[in-house]
Amino acid sequence: MKIDVVKLDAGKAGSIDLDDAVFGIEEIRADILQRAVKWQLSRRQAGTHKTKERSEINRTKKKAYRQKGTGGARHGARSAPIFVGGGVAHGPRVRSHATDLPKKVRALALKHALSSKAGSKQLVILDEARLDAPKTRALTENLGKLGLSNALIIDGETLDENFARAARNIPLIDVLPAQGLNVYDVLRRDTLVLTKAAVEKINERFTAQEAA
Repeated sequence: MKIDVVKLDAGKAGSIDLDDAVFGIEEIRADILQRAVKWQLSRRQAGTHKTKERSEINRTKKKAYRQKGTGGARHGARSAPIFVGGGVAHGPRVRSHATDLPKKVRALALKHALSSKAGSKQLVILDEARLDAPKTRALTENLGKLGLSNALIIDGETLDENFARAARNIPLIDVLPAQGLNVYDVLRRDTLVLTKAAVEKINERFTAQEAA
């Protein structure tokens, strides 16, 4: 697959060949994308929510009233969940929400995410993501020329500090290095922007996975 390369000022910078095995998948598997997103989000959950149960309530353990003859239900302590101030029955506990997903499925999901952007014409190849100064206004103007208002920008191994600092003040614009490329961030933005260095890193990434 051949796609045009543009500069940050919307000028042309030639073209580049993209691997069809990564960017040219025609039948996008929504179920695989859903599994990958669910796997990512489950790993982000802290799992630190907790309520006190009956045994953790600091209340007297003395029997509230006699067992029989009151005409009411029989209770042995005020820490029971039925009372105000008592413990919570079956409340949340501290635990991990993380789920497992095979590496091959994760790699396949990323390929489908990239192919979905390429197939829907929401993929832009940028010559390089660099600025002479960390000026948000200048970057906003350049992104406007490219028609980008909601985009994920992926650079090479490292980010240009000026570009990253200018972009962090722009809403709906995310900037990540190549190793941070993931399914969730690709799908949550309308347009995916890859630099030429990012494309090289992506090819290296999948080549290494196939070799392994």
